[in-house]
Amino acid sequence: MTGLDVPALLGFAAVLVLASALAVTARWFRRADVLPTPTEWALAGRRFGTVTTWFLMGGTIYTAYTFLAVPGVVYAQGAIGFFALPYTVIVYPLAFWLLPRLWREARDVGAVTIADVVRVRYDSPGLALAVALTGILVTMPYVALQLLGIRTVLVVLGVYPAGVVGDLLLALVFAVLAVATYRNGLRAAAVIAFFKGVLVFAAIVVVVVLLGDPADVFGEAERRAGGPQDVVAGVDGGVVTTHLGPGLSSAYVSLAVGSALALLVYPHVLTAAFAARGEGVLRRNSMALLGWTAVLGLFALLGVAAHGMGIVAGEGRAELAVPMLVERLMPGWAAGLVFGALAIGALVPASVMSVAAAMLFTRNVYVEYVNPNTTPKAQNGIARVVSLLVKFGALSFAVLLPAQDTINLQLLGGVWVLQTFAAVALGPVGRLLTAPGLLAGWAVGMLSGTLLVTTGGFSAVVVIGGLQVYAALVALAANLVVAVAVSALVDRARRSG
Repeated sequence: MTGLDVPALLGFAAVLVLASALAVTARWFRRADVLPTPTEWALAGRRFGTVTTWFLMGGTIYTAYTFLAVPGVVYAQGAIGFFALPYTVIVYPLAFWLLPRLWREARDVGAVTIADVVRVRYDSPGLALAVALTGILVTMPYVALQLLGIRTVLVVLGVYPAGVVGDLLLALVFAVLAVATYRNGLRAAAVIAFFKGVLVFAAIVVVVVLLGDPADVFGEAERRAGGPQDVVAGVDGGVVTTHLGPGLSSAYVSLAVGSALALLVYPHVLTAAFAARGEGVLRRNSMALLGWTAVLGLFALLGVAAHGMGIVAGEGRAELAVPMLVERLMPGWAAGLVFGALAIGALVPASVMSVAAAMLFTRNVYVEYVNPNTTPKAQNGIARVVSLLVKFGALSFAVLLPAQDTINLQLLGGVWVLQTFAAVALGPVGRLLTAPGLLAGWAVGMLSGTLLVTTGGFSAVVVIGGLQVYAALVALAANLVVAVAVSALVDRARRSG
């Protein structure tokens, strides 16, 4: 953050302009004369093969903010930040089992959204509405978080001043994405995802090579700490461990497991999965997506490398550590290309998220409760407008709210979306749970999860029985207990009646 770096800015702008051009012209990459239907706009006609799905799902799951926040947590708090790695390993065996089943169920009933699947599976508009509204609710701060990722890069470039000028610049960067998604739906995200994947993989390889011998990097971090092995200096002058401290194991494991379960029921992840050509595509990707986890692991290690390089991001600004490290290692133009890769890393998930939220509103709120006779063409038109509203709503979040408030809302979003797990993911296992039971469990989980997080000062981890546990898992446990109990009562009432 040493002021405006013109070569870096030019490199950044070149990447962004090329990505924008690809997104706006996405429909030309595979032209087809098809009717404008929700399946075409939101799922690209379910025609994506293995390679396209790999880039799209990887680009959707591994967001720009992830590549900045994970090493930022490692930089600021130490080993607890590495929980993101086991969770993205745990999730894929679950995805191998779950996603093909959900894809088949969605195709068989003509579903576009996961709430469509729940609506047909349980014959319950109310439960489908709960799933849809939860999906919309958790998506808004998630899109806003991608904007914070772009803003972080702009700050390091020295082109994000405080006030209206900076906010207008952020809006301009995001505006092209809004137009591209409006025109081309999921295809816009898929085209950018190819570009993102190539740039992100190339960027991390170059950065790691420039860092040199990992032993020297960790050794320098230890030397700067002036303490025992496996520690580095914290951003506040204290000490951050690179191994788990006593009592953190339960927090680490529960964060990994809870995050893995939540990831599988996020609307944007399921939207990307539903666009696949078939079940085999999803099974192959459930194994191949581990390549993205390897990249995330390398980014996480940059949090330690930043200490070794003497990077001082400042208290509360740990997400700046990686961009500042890149700026230190590379000439301006090359750093600009890496910053551009991080910026377009935000555009892919933001695009898919807005498509997912728009379809949830259109199909499961508007068509279900306002106008059931809405034609497929009209549904497309409504969804396109709503996708714009989602993006501008998220922009308002990023501009008007302090960054920490957006992060807190996203933290709550992870707790909330996990409360749809029973309705979404347990259906393929069996039909023992009823719609009234699932709805009651969802309500209890939403309330208890919100209270656990907010009364604990917006902490994702709460103390239960002397153990530190992810709040979302505690709420899910309450959710399942209520769902099972109410379902049993409903079944008994039906049999006796």
